[in-house]
Amino acid sequence: MKYHQLIMIFISALVMSCGGKDQTARQEKAPPQFQNKGHELIYIMTQKAGDYATLWNKRDVVYTYTYRTPDNKADISTEKLLFDGELSYGLYQIHERTFPDLEGPIEQGYDGKEYWLKHNGHIQSDTTRLKRVAFNRPTNFYWFAMFQKLLDPGLNYEYLGEETIDNTPYDVVKITFTSTDEKPTDVYQLYINQKTALVDQFLFTVADFGVMETPNLMKVEYEQIEDLLIPTKRRYKKSTWEAAVSDAPWITVTWTNIQFNTGLSTKDFLK
Repeated sequence: MKYHQLIMIFISALVMSCGGKDQTARQEKAPPQFQNKGHELIYIMTQKAGDYATLWNKRDVVYTYTYRTPDNKADISTEKLLFDGELSYGLYQIHERTFPDLEGPIEQGYDGKEYWLKHNGHIQSDTTRLKRVAFNRPTNFYWFAMFQKLLDPGLNYEYLGEETIDNTPYDVVKITFTSTDEKPTDVYQLYINQKTALVDQFLFTVADFGVMETPNLMKVEYEQIEDLLIPTKRRYKKSTWEAAVSDAPWITVTWTNIQFNTGLSTKDFLK
């Protein structure tokens, strides 16, 4: 299906926002003013997978998060996200990667103002551990809502052209974030399948850990959950900027038992 045909199909399917406090939730019925073709392709993708207004209308989500490394170390947590305020909570029954020295369940959360950590029900005040929480909580929220949030204000889009991988034609779009403090920000390079308008894979950096020169390549598989296409199966490893990966094993991430609109409130995220 040609690019301009996709535009007409997916614009006609735009879901009208219900409003809300978060700026990303207030999407207009009409398509935005596009910076360039890359921006427009991201917009089309959100109309296929589901835009932020669709996600926002579900209010919250609870799901099981499983992260497994090639040496079979795992984190398995029950994640709770409240879309208004981007609040985040995780109960880790297994945490072989995150604070493996702590025995027993750990809880970490963000209540809109503060990041906090509990171990066996006791508040932890170690600043090093809290810095890790301050990375984990927004990261887990962002990964879940990433494709919807790619229309957030402050993003820059660059269309890099077409590329064929394993006989599949892709449009390649680079996304960067406007920095307010001159610190490095993450870079994403998305491969948008021309046939489906969905992202099959993307390159990403991790600026918080200084991983900027060598990106990771993430491959995703989608699952239909209500009226959203959720990339519930993910795997990634080091790559080049040409999306060439080694024979090294993949790190895998899965989201299961996804339940929307469970009745969470801000109280569920307080320590």
